[in-house]
Amino acid sequence: MTKREMFVAIANVAEVAANAEMVDFLNHQIELLDNRKSSTSKTPTKTQKENASIKATILDVLSEAGHAMTISEMLQDERLSAYSNQKMSALLRQLGDDGTKEVHKFKDKKVTLFEIAESDDDAQFLDNEVTV
Repeated sequence: MTKREMFVAIANVAEVAANAEMVDFLNHQIELLDNRKSSTSKTPTKTQKENASIKATILDVLSEAGHAMTISEMLQDERLSAYSNQKMSALLRQLGDDGTKEVHKFKDKKVTLFEIAESDDDAQFLDNEVTV
């Protein structure tokens, strides 16, 4: 039961409904909940905008390299050197977890590497090519 539903249920109790002060309080609380800014805002926050440009730079660095890279190797590029290992890790995880799955993460002998993910169309084409 949500907070709003709980306030409505309390307001419907006969003893509470008889007390005007309580009804006013509950109506005010319901109004505050209705006016609350939605957590799913349509415009991205300042940090989300900054992260989007950093993600684009990460994709540029990975595509220019043409091979899998560690975060430490990516940080050696002057465009990404200002960011921490932790921030890079979080952004790379987002690039791999979101619906586009732009970055592929894998381990090679305890070393985590990242590369540009192949599109599903390419993977299907390669699968078909191998089986023919």
